[in-house]
Amino acid sequence: MLKLEHLKKRYKTGPWVLKDISFEVPEGEIVGLIGPSGAGKSTLIRCINRLIEPSEGNIYLADACLSKLSTSQMRTQRRKIGMIFQEYALVERLSVMENVLSGRLGYLPFWRSFLRKFPSNDIDNAFEYLDRVGLINHANKRADELSGGQRQRVGIARALAQDPRLLLVDEPTASLDPKTSRQIMRLIQSICRENGLPAIINIHDVPLAQQFVDRIIGLQGGEVVFDGKPDELTEDVLTRIYGDEDWHPEPQDDADELEQAEVA
Repeated sequence: MLKLEHLKKRYKTGPWVLKDISFEVPEGEIVGLIGPSGAGKSTLIRCINRLIEPSEGNIYLADACLSKLSTSQMRTQRRKIGMIFQEYALVERLSVMENVLSGRLGYLPFWRSFLRKFPSNDIDNAFEYLDRVGLINHANKRADELSGGQRQRVGIARALAQDPRLLLVDEPTASLDPKTSRQIMRLIQSICRENGLPAIINIHDVPLAQQFVDRIIGLQGGEVVFDGKPDELTEDVLTRIYGDEDWHPEPQDDADELEQAEVA
């Protein structure tokens, strides 16, 4: 279980980016984190694994208080937190297999990690993870030969290689087309279900979040302004999160439809 208690973040100059954030994520629950740009979503995710240091508050993962650990202690705990990045964060010149195996570096002694000498069990597991994300036939390709969707799948396989207890996912579909976005979200959902993994997904696409997450937390100005089920995300709630907007689809007039038909 992940638990945040009164988490706050402010940089040396400027206002509070996060203001007194408290919530829990039980095992197996997938949380969609939504809100306008600048609401603090990415900062919150990075505070959880202390890629950004919180200013105040506590973060618990199972029995460990992450916010009070030393740098070396946090390095040990961080290997239990799988991170999937918007920009994929792959080493382009390395193969797909090598990128997946990099998820095991935190478990290896220095000489093995320096020489990239992975135990055979890690290699066998990496093949299983690549098979799970549908990339078993791309194991020897360089990462820079892959499409955006394939790169994101490598990032998911790398996170799985860590044998994590928590998944943090930052805008996994921002650079992907609608079909690939749905495939990636479905893959993350099924992996969390299979492994009982809790996950927090920072996502801008609200309809996509509603389809694939169990719970939605809405941030506005660094504060939680909504925490509930996807079907509770009404127009009033969306307005509270994003501001005034007409949330109904705009009807197209005949001229627009004719123009689209001609383009098609």
